[in-house]
Amino acid sequence: MHELTQLIFHDMKPALGVTEPGAIALAVSTAKRHALGAIQKITLRLNSGMYKNAFTCGIPGTDKVGNEYAAALGAIAADPEKGLECLDGITAAQVEEAREMVESGLIQVSMSEITSRIFIEASVFTDSGSASVTIQDSHTNIVKITENGRAVFEAESKEAQEENSEPPVHRYSFEALVQYAKTVPLEEILFIRDAFTMNEALMNEGLNSPRTTFARYLLSENGGQIISGDEQKTASLFCNAAIEARVIGLARPAMSITGSGAHGIIATMPLLAAARVNGYSEEQLLRAAALSYLVCMYIKEYSGKLSAFCGCAIAAGTGMACGLVLLRSGSVQEMEQTINNLAGSITGMICDGGNQGCVMKGVVAVDAAYRSVNMAMNGIHVDRVHGINGDTPEETMKNMGLIASPGMVGTEKTIVEILQNKGA
Repeated sequence: MHELTQLIFHDMKPALGVTEPGAIALAVSTAKRHALGAIQKITLRLNSGMYKNAFTCGIPGTDKVGNEYAAALGAIAADPEKGLECLDGITAAQVEEAREMVESGLIQVSMSEITSRIFIEASVFTDSGSASVTIQDSHTNIVKITENGRAVFEAESKEAQEENSEPPVHRYSFEALVQYAKTVPLEEILFIRDAFTMNEALMNEGLNSPRTTFARYLLSENGGQIISGDEQKTASLFCNAAIEARVIGLARPAMSITGSGAHGIIATMPLLAAARVNGYSEEQLLRAAALSYLVCMYIKEYSGKLSAFCGCAIAAGTGMACGLVLLRSGSVQEMEQTINNLAGSITGMICDGGNQGCVMKGVVAVDAAYRSVNMAMNGIHVDRVHGINGDTPEETMKNMGLIASPGMVGTEKTIVEILQNKGA
C-alpha cells in the first residue's frame, strides 16, 4: 500500500457531532472509568482551539451546547470504547441529569494556553478518589491517565515524537500528490467510499430535520431539488446541509479528516455533488477525493489542528477545489492557479468555534472554490508575485498554513476573549 494511501486511511475517522465536544466527552468518560463513586467535581483544562470550538457547539442527540455539557454527558452517558462517537445513544434522562450537574456548578472549565496544538486535561473527583486523562496533539490521543495522582498510563505525545521530523505528506511535491491521485490502484482507495456514504447520510439527516434552517433555504435556492442542473448550488446544498446537521448536534456521524468533521465534509461533498450532476464515474470521484484530502492535510500540517483560521474553508476548500479540477480533467498548472486564487481570497477567514457560522463559512468556501476553479480553467488567476502566493504551489500552501500559526495567535486570543465576555 502506498504511503499516501496509508496517511489518508489512518486520518479518516467517523465523528459524531463536532469533534471537540466528542474529544472532551471521551477524555471525561475515560477518567470516570478510573474514578469510582459519586461525582463531586469535574475540571477541564483546554487549549484555546479546543475551548473555542466547543464553546457553543451542539451536543449530538440533545439541544444542549458547550464545553460543560460535553463534559457532563461524558461523565454520565459516554462510552469511551466508541472514540469520537462516544456520545451516541444519549437518552432524555441522561440529558436532564447533565443539566442538573451543570447548573449545580460541578463542571469547571479553564483555558490552558493560546495554541493550535490540541490539549485536554479532564479530571474527575468522586467521593472515593480522583482520576485525570490528558489528550494531546490529536482528538483521541490519550497520553496520560492518573488515579489519585499516580500515573497508571503514560505515553510520549505525538508532538514530542515528531518534533524534529518532517510530516510525511510534506515529503511530496504537489505534482507528486496529483500523480498519486491519478495513478494509485483503485482498490487501494475504495475505502474512501465510506466517507461519501457517511457524509451523504448526514446531509439527508439535515434535509429531513425540522431543526435545520440553512439546509432548507439552500434546497429552495436549488429549485427544491436535491440534485439540479446547477452544479454549484447542488454542491453548496450537499456540503452545507451536512455541516448544519453536524453543528446543531443531529445524531449522525461525519467522516472526519485532519480531526474535523467539517473538513471531511467540505473535502468530499461538493465532489459528490459534481459527480451526481455531471455523471462522473466512481473511480473519478474517489481519485478526486484522494487529492482533496492530501491537499487539505498538506496545509493543515502547517496551520495546526486547531487554530484561529477556518481550516474547513481554507485547507479543505482548497483540496476540494483541486479535486474539482481533476474531475474536469484539468492540468496541474490549472490546479496551481486555483490554489493561488484561493490563497489570495479566503485565507485569513476566522474560526470562532463550531457553530452555525460554520455553515455560512461552508457556503463561502464552496462559492470561492467554484469561482477559483472556473477562473483558473479560463486562464484567470492571481499571479504568484502577489500577496502570500509563493513561487511554487508547495510554498503557497505553506504560506496559507503559516497565516494561521503562528500568524493568527493574537486573533485567537481576541476571539476567545469575545466568547468569554459574551458569557459574562
